[in-house]
Amino acid sequence: MAAILERMQDRLDLLQRTRSIAIVGMSKNSSRSSHFVATYLAGSTDFDVYYVNPRETEIMGKSVYASLGDLPVVPDIVDVFRRVEDLPAVTDEAIAVGATALWFQLGLEHPEAAARAVTAGLDVVQNRCLKVEHARFRGGLHSAGFNTGVIDSRRARLV
Repeated sequence: MAAILERMQDRLDLLQRTRSIAIVGMSKNSSRSSHFVATYLAGSTDFDVYYVNPRETEIMGKSVYASLGDLPVVPDIVDVFRRVEDLPAVTDEAIAVGATALWFQLGLEHPEAAARAVTAGLDVVQNRCLKVEHARFRGGLHSAGFNTGVIDSRRARLV
């Protein structure tokens, strides 16, 4: 049953059953968060990653598609890097293509769009970074968002 995935275990289960991800709002600007996430997913996961941006044709040597409907596959997750006011339209497009989950990146929440997606059978994650969640589940990130290299929480003794 589709739901808004607030529990960590539910997000882990979603990522474990995922094979393909479409990044909507992919940017060719290497300083944008969509670029960081795409670089991580391409280099650190086995996911098939597709880029969606109607203003681009190629980013990082990969084809970019104008819309979710133009993709050669139905993505498992639609990972969204767009303005909050664009989320209802992206939600409708994800529903129309038959995606199984909708992931609104950090800072993005839209209760009405999320509810519509759940009603249509999509799982929804809001206000979370897919890269951070994936890396954390693999043991590559501290809860603060970076790899500290520290195994326990005790402070090292100064000698």
